[in-house]
Amino acid sequence: MAIEGSSTETRQKRIRLGMVGGGSGAFIGAVHRIAARLDDHYELVAGALSSTPEKAEASGRELGLDPSRVYSDFKEMAIREAKLKNGIEAVAIVTPNHVHYAAAKEFLKRGIHVICDKPLTSTLADAKKLKKAADESDALFVLTHNYTGYPMVRQAREMIENGDIGAVRLVQMEYPQDWLTENIEQSGQKQAAWRTDPARSGAGGSTGDIGTHAYNLGCFVSGLELEELAADLDSFVGGRQLDDNAHVLMRFREKDGTRAKGMLWCSQVAPGHENGLMVRVYGTKGGLEWTQKDPNYLWYTPFGEPKRLLTRAGAGASPAAARVSRIPSGHPEGYLEGFANIYSEAARAIYAKRNGGKADPSVIYPTIDDGMRGMTFVDACVRSSERNGAWIKV
Repeated sequence: MAIEGSSTETRQKRIRLGMVGGGSGAFIGAVHRIAARLDDHYELVAGALSSTPEKAEASGRELGLDPSRVYSDFKEMAIREAKLKNGIEAVAIVTPNHVHYAAAKEFLKRGIHVICDKPLTSTLADAKKLKKAADESDALFVLTHNYTGYPMVRQAREMIENGDIGAVRLVQMEYPQDWLTENIEQSGQKQAAWRTDPARSGAGGSTGDIGTHAYNLGCFVSGLELEELAADLDSFVGGRQLDDNAHVLMRFREKDGTRAKGMLWCSQVAPGHENGLMVRVYGTKGGLEWTQKDPNYLWYTPFGEPKRLLTRAGAGASPAAARVSRIPSGHPEGYLEGFANIYSEAARAIYAKRNGGKADPSVIYPTIDDGMRGMTFVDACVRSSERNGAWIKV
C-alpha cells in the first residue's frame, strides 16, 4: 500500500486517461469511468475497449472518443499513445484477469501509469513477472482494491494504528454473494462465464474474485501480515471448475508482542447475500466492526463499555476519514465514492510525479505489492485445499 502524492490540492490539468477493456455493456468499465471523473482529475481520451474491432469502434463512439484514438489492440495503443505529444499519462485496465499482465507490461515499459482492476493477474507466475516490470518502470502501478477507499475503513485503520483497541488478536473477514448459486455460466451469462473459467480467471474462483477483497481489507485495516493459512475450498455447483465457496483459517505474523489469528469466509452460493463484505477486528482493549451495506457507520466497542456508533463526517470522525469524505454527515456516500477515492489518491500521486515532487504521507492507494499479496493468498488457498486443509506458509 503506497503512501504518496502531491503537496498541494491546487487544480492541475486533468490526467489524460486511456482504458483497456470496459466496452459496451461492461459493468466494471463504467464504474471505473465514473470513479475517474467524480473528482474531475481525469479525462478519458483513448481506449482499446474491446478486442473485437467493431465493438471497440462502437464503444468509442458511445463515449465520444476521437476515432483515431480508438484501438482494438492494447499493444498498438501503448506504442502509439507513448509517441503522441498529448498521449495518455495513465491507463485503466478493466479486462478479465488473464489479460492484466500482458496489457500492464506494455504500458509500464513505456512510462505510462497503470490503474489495474484486481486480482493482479490470473497466475502467480504472471504476477511475479508483472511485479518485476512495475519495479523496473518509473510509472506508478495502482490496484483498485476500492473498498480501502471508504472513509470509515480509513478511520478503522487509523484507530488501530493509534492503539484504540490495543494489540490486535482476532480478524474476521467475510464476503458472501449468491449470484452463482445456479450454473448460470452455462446459459451464456458473460460475467459468470469468464469468472468461472480457469483460463481467464485463474486458479481461484470466489477466492480470487471476492476473497482477495476481504483478505486485502482485513490486512489493510488491521495492519497485520499473513504468515500461514489453512483453506477448505468447494465447488458446490455441479460442473463448475473453480471454487464458489471458501473457509480460510489464518495465522498472522507477530506484532506488538501478539500473534493474531484470522478467519475468512467468501462465497458466491449463499442465498440472501448480495455483496456482504464486512470486517471485524478485536484487540486487547476493544473491537471494531464495519460492513459495506452500511458503509457510513463504524461500530467501536471499548472493552467493558457500551458500543459506540461512529458516523462518516460526524462527531468523532478521524482526520483519515475526513480527508476522503466529500459531503456532510447524514448524506450517504457509498461504492462509487469509495472507488473514486482510489482514483483521486492515484491522481495526487501522478500529479506529484508530473511535477517532480515528493510524497504527501496522507495519500494512500493499493500497489503492486498488495496485488502480489492477493495472488500468494489465492495460491496458498488452492494448495492448502488440495492437501485437505493443510497449513501453508505464505
